[in-house]
Amino acid sequence: MSNSTLPTLPASDRPEVAARLRDALLGAAFTADGLLDLLGAPAYAALARSETVPALRATRGDTPLETLVRLFLLQQPVPHARVADVLPVAECVESGWLVSVGTDEVAATVDVRPYGGPDGEDWFIVSDLGCAVGGAGGIGSREEGVVLGVGGASTTLAGITVRTPVPAALDLGTGSGIQALHAARHATRVTATDLNPRALHITALTLALSGAPAADLREGSLFEPVRDDETYELIVSNPPFVISPGARLTYRDGGMGGDDLCRSLVQQAGDRLREGGFAQFLANWQHVEGEDWQDRLRSWVPRGCDAWIVQREVQDVTQYAELWLRDAGDHQGDTATYEALYDAWLDEFEARKVKAVGFGWITLRRTDSDAPSITVEEWPHPVEQPLGDTVREHFDRVDYLRARDDAALLAAHFRLADEVIQEQVGLPGAEDPEHVVLRQHRGMRRATKVDTVGAGFAGVCDGTLSAGRILDAIAQLVGEDPVLLRDRTPAQIRLLVEQGFLEPVG
Repeated sequence: MSNSTLPTLPASDRPEVAARLRDALLGAAFTADGLLDLLGAPAYAALARSETVPALRATRGDTPLETLVRLFLLQQPVPHARVADVLPVAECVESGWLVSVGTDEVAATVDVRPYGGPDGEDWFIVSDLGCAVGGAGGIGSREEGVVLGVGGASTTLAGITVRTPVPAALDLGTGSGIQALHAARHATRVTATDLNPRALHITALTLALSGAPAADLREGSLFEPVRDDETYELIVSNPPFVISPGARLTYRDGGMGGDDLCRSLVQQAGDRLREGGFAQFLANWQHVEGEDWQDRLRSWVPRGCDAWIVQREVQDVTQYAELWLRDAGDHQGDTATYEALYDAWLDEFEARKVKAVGFGWITLRRTDSDAPSITVEEWPHPVEQPLGDTVREHFDRVDYLRARDDAALLAAHFRLADEVIQEQVGLPGAEDPEHVVLRQHRGMRRATKVDTVGAGFAGVCDGTLSAGRILDAIAQLVGEDPVLLRDRTPAQIRLLVEQGFLEPVG
């Protein structure tokens, strides 16, 4: 891989310059909140779509913040004297953050974008010029080794990651370093790997400019840079998961056939996890003719791991090819070249009998159980981010239910989870509803149908009575044999606990 035509990056071994640059950026309110105040919501949102005209119009003044926005976000040359009022220009030029343009202007060598941490931290994500985000026009560069900033996939993975204090975390395919930056908040030691040495360099810049501890940076593909004796409590990866005919772009194309890269990543993660540790990935997977996609994903799960796999989206092969051709900006080039590339994607899918491509989240947890739990589901509906606690609680519930037979379940006490509402669906004036739905307003925002016993049971659960006592009372109320009701209801209770509608008490 060659990065010969990409700009030279700032020095990554000058932490004192990064610290002074950080102080200057913060002093000028070059933060996520500061940008929103300056640009306004419409221009701020347009910037996230790679549309710069509204932001250019909003930064026609000469305040320090406007100067920094034009320099680092809009990549405009700015008069040297104007920048010198805000930044240590000589140091920034000498260390490579800025470059002289003409006789009296300077320009940025990288994109520096404010990013608000989960606890209000002011972080900065470094990426290649024009590659902070995607957008309808593509990333702005077709260079093989280009390093992107933070996009929707990056923030999704950061939001679903379990955030508990751990001794060691591993970020595979770190890119611009956003996952390593998040992990540095709660991991004593962070290791970050990437096949692209330019990505490792930019990750070092991101961490330094954000005031985070340096990570152990290693070059190589997937787990190759990790020693056989190294294990972790947390592994995260937003890998190059795109299923494509070849590997043109390192940041997205894995270079393996079909979805083999994602499968290999998941299957190899089990041996790298410590007991109770989590591995969390974003992935694409093929929907192959004559094959159940859920069975395909179950076959990926390594031995000794529980798994929760959520399919968030499915695209047919034409939609999928068009999405990633636009991502690279191929639709803006020569029509014949675009059509040839499009044809190659469809040839690849036809050869593999792929009819659609799924996208979603894969979470593994290392377990010593003899009966690992594997949940594969489709949930395309809106969720409430961050979901890290929801993911951890899912596996806590798996442990709880796995350890209890029906008798123990009936002896247990439960309470209805917060912000669960009941909806009754039926014809107006009907004596009884056609069905009852319990709906969550937090986390996964699930909805599930229950019968009248299930609805009544959930409504009474406040932790004071055991499940069995509640069922006995319901049986007396509806005139049903309590023994029969106790026999048929545990499955429904298990489902309500598994999906988080009911919480064990004590």
